[in-house]
Amino acid sequence: QVQLVESGGGLVQPGGSLRLSCAASGFTFSSAAMSWVRQAPGKGLEWVSGIGSRGGSPIYADSVKGRFAISRDNAKNTLYLQMNSLKPEDTAVYHCAKTYRGTSPRGQGTQVTVSS
Repeated sequence: QVQLVESGGGLVQPGGSLRLSCAASGFTFSSAAMSWVRQAPGKGLEWVSGIGSRGGSPIYADSVKGRFAISRDNAKNTLYLQMNSLKPEDTAVYHCAKTYRGTSPRGQGTQVTVSS
């Protein structure tokens, strides 16, 4: 059974940084491409970034390119998202997902709020 547990969200000022983590279990993490998706208040799911099973081929949505960095540690079964230069429009619930460019299956998410 796929289990994905996100952490690291919080309240941050515009221009600030956060690092999200996703602990994975119930499947062979090192064989799975992974992604981050987000859902802003009142909006649908938005794919943010994806990474290959061995950490290669990172890809990003245009809205976060140059500000966010996806990475993974297969020894720890953990996916990361480093978010820099955060903007109010980055406010959303962030989910990790067991997919490269899709949105599911995904975890429950962690809230990120960018506000002064």
